[in-house]
Amino acid sequence: MTALETLKTFDENSLPDLDTVVLGALEFLAEAELPKLDFSQYKKPLVVGSGNAAVVGRMLFANRPAVFADESIYRHILKQNPSIDVVVVVSASGSKHAVGIVTHAHSAGLPVHLITNTPGAPAAEKLPPESVHVFPKVREPYTYNTSTYLSMLLARGGRKPADINLFIREEIDPVLSYFLKGYDAFFLLVPGEFEDVRAMLRTKFDELFGSKVSGRAFTFEEAKHAKTVVPSDTECFISFGQENTAFGKREQRLHVPLPPDADPATVIAIGYYVIGHIQKQNEPYFKENIGRYVKEASELFGSAITQIVE
Repeated sequence: MTALETLKTFDENSLPDLDTVVLGALEFLAEAELPKLDFSQYKKPLVVGSGNAAVVGRMLFANRPAVFADESIYRHILKQNPSIDVVVVVSASGSKHAVGIVTHAHSAGLPVHLITNTPGAPAAEKLPPESVHVFPKVREPYTYNTSTYLSMLLARGGRKPADINLFIREEIDPVLSYFLKGYDAFFLLVPGEFEDVRAMLRTKFDELFGSKVSGRAFTFEEAKHAKTVVPSDTECFISFGQENTAFGKREQRLHVPLPPDADPATVIAIGYYVIGHIQKQNEPYFKENIGRYVKEASELFGSAITQIVE
């Protein structure tokens, strides 16, 4: 069974690990049609998202003037920036906080665009069709959000999903082996040009491991600033794209290559794939607890949240 076939058939009793989801998402996106985004008619967008969606928003608008916010501060940002002429909401589900953000932006008299993966999303209810940009996704466990955000980022251009998949198979698999087993903490190093990816990797550790397995992520330059004062023999130092010659003991270092023309989508896919291998070599913390969590989250957000996002 291919990774994509696994994603199409798994159920609540057979949730896949993140590395399988990465490969399945890349298989799916290699054949998917990705819409193009054009906001050139606006001079100063406010780009809003929650969690990793906020990070994806920064990447999507990285090469143009824009203001960025999350669900906690977007109201304040709007008040402080009267030159904002559009609000762009990034939300894979198009629900939860996205609904309130869209409503508030409308009340402020601003045009609103929604970038989402969910046709008929609640946040799109009052938006004209041309303001709703729906990207393809494949079914995944709740919170994994791999095909969702990769589809948005891959639409910007850069490496093709099939090329990323091949690189993982040929260059990443051979270096992983069982090196990751036995560690309870991971120190991830990414090149400075991918600093936004750090937050996404940290979030994935939070979602999959909680406090059971520690995951920290820094750029190489940031890591020089008192991040390794307290050493640990059970912390693994994983460097992406650049050899680590400074941090951790030699026997605790793992170098993960990146292709010369790597873009954010490539680094996210490879980073998630490595984290998926860490997930495989630890207790199934996520799988044992996600059922309970979605019940609690459904009450918290006032809408039904399921273990599987179709």
